[in-house]
Order: sequence, then structure tokens, then C-alpha cells
Amino acid sequence: MSNPALDEATREKLEAAAFRALVAHLRQRPDVQNIDLMNLAGFCRNCLSRWYREAAQAQGVALSDPEAREIVYGMPYKDWQAKYQTPATPEQLAKMNESKPGH
Repeated sequence: MSNPALDEATREKLEAAAFRALVAHLRQRPDVQNIDLMNLAGFCRNCLSRWYREAAQAQGVALSDPEAREIVYGMPYKDWQAKYQTPATPEQLAKMNESKPGH
């Protein structure tokens, strides 16, 4: 299957829509822990918010880590942690250390 020929503006609109859908999906699934995302996909909500901040900075937009995380989490990160984050199991930590040491 080949990629359809898209102009830059259309491609960016589609990418933005896909990003918004991913963020909405992650907000609806707070039961999925970041460590599980890291272990299965190699990225988590924090990675997504960091990429968002880096993209903003590349465009000259000042955005702090807490601001970017709030965009992804839909609330301040500390609130999300208190409400949804569960302690990582030894198995989860071991898997993360195997697949992504130092993350």
C-alpha cells in the first residue's frame, strides 16, 4: 500500500487529529499505567508531553514540562498521580529496566 499524496497542510491536520485522538484515548484509560505503556510500547504519557514541549520550543513557543503534561493528562500531573497512579510491581520495574534502562 502506498502513501497517498498529501499536501503539507493536510498532512499536519491529519497528524494533529491523530494526536488529539491518542490524547483523548489515554485520558479515558487512566487504568493503563505509564510503566505498562513503557514496557509495551517504549513510550508513555510523559514522553508524549515531552515531545509536545519540544515541538512547541522548536516553533518558538515557551511551554514548561508541567504545562505540557497538563495538556496530555488533562489535569496537573501531581493530581493525576494521586488519583490514578499505582505503585509499580517488582515485575513491571524489572521489565522496564530490561527494555529501557535509565528511563
